[in-house]
Amino acid sequence: MLEHSMNAQDILPHDSSDALLIGRVWDPRASGPTPVLLANGMLHDISALAPTTSQLLERDDLVAKLANAADFPVLGALDDVLANSTPDSDPGKMHLLAPNDVQAVKASGVTFVSSLLERVIEEQARGDSSRADQIRREITEIIGEDLSQIQPGSDKAADIKKVLLEKGAWSQYLEVGIGPDAEIFTKAPPMSSVGQGANVGLHPISHWNNPEPELVLAVTSTGRIVGATLGNDVNLRDVEGRSALLLGKAKDNNGSCSVGPFIRLFDGSFTLENVKSADIALTIDGEDDFHLEGVSSMSKISRSPESLVGQAIGKHHQYPDGFMLFLGTMFAPVQDRGAKGAGFTHEIGDIVKISTPQLGALINRVDRSDKISPWTFGITALMSNLARRGLLK
Repeated sequence: MLEHSMNAQDILPHDSSDALLIGRVWDPRASGPTPVLLANGMLHDISALAPTTSQLLERDDLVAKLANAADFPVLGALDDVLANSTPDSDPGKMHLLAPNDVQAVKASGVTFVSSLLERVIEEQARGDSSRADQIRREITEIIGEDLSQIQPGSDKAADIKKVLLEKGAWSQYLEVGIGPDAEIFTKAPPMSSVGQGANVGLHPISHWNNPEPELVLAVTSTGRIVGATLGNDVNLRDVEGRSALLLGKAKDNNGSCSVGPFIRLFDGSFTLENVKSADIALTIDGEDDFHLEGVSSMSKISRSPESLVGQAIGKHHQYPDGFMLFLGTMFAPVQDRGAKGAGFTHEIGDIVKISTPQLGALINRVDRSDKISPWTFGITALMSNLARRGLLK
């Protein structure tokens, strides 16, 4: 079971002693969330600096302020808090939450060639997983398997579009994959993300779905990238495949956005260059003894993280509370789990682990979105809670 599989060693970066890690816990003493700093296995209350991680990340002096963990009171040991961070966490016990709070949660789509091909397949299959293998072969015969050398929005990309239009093989996914404009969409409302150890949710109408292991950037209101974490952009392939206009239904459901376990701030030991070279590993273990492994390499992304942030924020769009940006995935599992050629889909009880050495591991259990704990603590509840605690200024 998930609740017996986690300890600090399992989820922390390999160089955690050098990492500047901030997150949030549910604090039963305050009946609300508290931002924390992890240092030497202990969680320190940093709400005196700012009551939300959104406000913390806006501070230009944050890295310097967090240099001495002893300046902040200890809430508890991470191992003890992890023991309580289960799919049905008890609100009477301290447990980990997603590290983001009131920030917008945005996501980039179709930023890797392999996932680009799978999106085209979903579109052509119209949500029917049994057609996936045949369509994959047909599409690959036309466009090949290697579009990695094509710069999105370039003249070469425009030439390819012209050829594919002539062959009747152009797709809206190819448009955002190699066209000038990236796909940037809202993944989840502020405060709805789940964190380490929680259940992730699948809408009950879906019968073809998958996790999407991704790196997630923490971005301030000015567009400054200040850190990174891990995320699971839970995806309903059959729903989106029926129509791209169902993207909201495919992407935004109870528990469908997992982020964590901590935001690692950029400092002398961790920078955006580390993000660009990271390999993101995924493992799925089912109650049926199914096992799947895969790796996404950020070096194969078709658009730079900076360019994706630039398309999300600017004079055309502001985020006064900052935002979290999922960078997309190259991993779309095609390993058959059921019928031959149908590819992968989740089963209830799957344990999903997303990891990379410098960010640690994010582990969640899969269940139905109508069966897991409902989302009840939103922005209004947060503001009321912080006001009662005297943390609003």
